[in-house]
Amino acid sequence: MPTLKPQSGLSAIKPYVPGKPIEEVQREYGLTDVIKLASNENPLGPSPRVLAAIQAALPQLNFYPDAQAYRLCRAIAAHHGVQPDMVRVGNGADGLIRELCTSYLDDGDEVITSASSFPVYDISTAVMRGRMVKTPLVALSFYLRAIATAITARTKLIFICNPNNPTGTIVTAAEVAEFMAAVPDRVLVVFDEAYFEFVDSPDYPDSLALIRAGRKNVIMLRTFSKAFGVAGIRIGYGIAQPELLAPLRAATESFPVNNLAQVAGLAALEDAEFMRRTVEVNRAGRQYLYGEFDRLGLRYATSHTNFILVEIGPRARDVFQKLLERGVIVRPCNGYDLPDYLRITVGVQAQNARLIAALEDVLRTIGR
Repeated sequence: MPTLKPQSGLSAIKPYVPGKPIEEVQREYGLTDVIKLASNENPLGPSPRVLAAIQAALPQLNFYPDAQAYRLCRAIAAHHGVQPDMVRVGNGADGLIRELCTSYLDDGDEVITSASSFPVYDISTAVMRGRMVKTPLVALSFYLRAIATAITARTKLIFICNPNNPTGTIVTAAEVAEFMAAVPDRVLVVFDEAYFEFVDSPDYPDSLALIRAGRKNVIMLRTFSKAFGVAGIRIGYGIAQPELLAPLRAATESFPVNNLAQVAGLAALEDAEFMRRTVEVNRAGRQYLYGEFDRLGLRYATSHTNFILVEIGPRARDVFQKLLERGVIVRPCNGYDLPDYLRITVGVQAQNARLIAALEDVLRTIGR
């Protein structure tokens, strides 16, 4: 009998490798006190308002969720000053990336992004048997001129991760304006802004202004996983012109966003004080870590996010392993084609201080 074979696009996929869970490190190393600075989660936890909203919603778990996320879409629309039909919520930004590729890619269509960026772009492209084209980073940042030059007749989607994961760098408003002038209307540009709330640069572009101006080939993605502190419940959203979002509604699963995620999103949007504190703690933590990395003689990328990309050198993987043994989880960047680097989430001050103490001890023990 012939062998059953999976679809051909799957052979191109390198499965996404998430940061190690705390429980796994506890089991492997016999530790009880472990901190995780690997996955860019909010170290403050979720907002108290979110916890209360989830608790109140628990008795309704026997009901299917609202497939259209009516209330949440309207809250997001009001938050951004757009119409509700310009909002699409999904199972994290990852879910929307998959929906975009499912909706717009045919076999052999090209997708462009930068090297050393979010690997979910690669995975979703490969699932649809698309062709991924990557341009080089310049100064650890997207180089939009190279992406514009790479556009061909087969190009369908462009993913701009801004700020970029894992480098933490941004492309500027001036760069985006020049880039968008060169992009044909038939090419969909996705601005993935998962770390938007942490950016404080005056040069950061306003992708929403492009959408409000009527551009029908631009979508902005945001997430509740990072600054809003609900990564474990999976909810993200996109904003675009309604015509662009219509195919996503046709291609989605029946209930992409669960009840608890929808009420969590509503509550998170209302808690401005929690967001203020999150940003404040992150800004202070970044400055502390910059100073300590300078003291240790480590180079790093100036970050616009809640993580810092730190250059360790050829022994980065060894340093990652030794930190695990000390109960500190960070993220090696081999999967991002940056093997000499570690990506380190900014924690609360006690976590940051513990990281530095462990890192200094490891570097002194094994060198670089």
